[in-house]
Amino acid sequence: MATWNLSETQHHVLICNGGSCMKHQGEEVTLAIRAEIAAQGADRFIHTTRTRCNGRCQDACVVTVYPEGVWYKDMTPESGRAMVREHLLQGNILQEHMVYSFKDRFVPTGLGPEGVQRN
Repeated sequence: MATWNLSETQHHVLICNGGSCMKHQGEEVTLAIRAEIAAQGADRFIHTTRTRCNGRCQDACVVTVYPEGVWYKDMTPESGRAMVREHLLQGNILQEHMVYSFKDRFVPTGLGPEGVQRN
């Protein structure tokens, strides 16, 4: 297992590989994002992690970008590649896929289901 040097990392991309996301191209999204990062020569600046369920199954396939705290829904291999080029390399968030952004707390965009409150 590798231990990555993250000292130049500018973005951490969490790609849901939970059950619902895997049924909605989670594997293909993961591979497309990683391939686009490599094609753009951005491996030093963007780190990806496969996760288990992120709790937004109706938004599958879910991809989260930090440090911005942007949660994306309905990601496909095509939108994953666009996210690398547009958001991660140029700073342009994919508004049509964003369900949450972070401004002192997570703020819903209204594009996804409201969800349930946890006690």
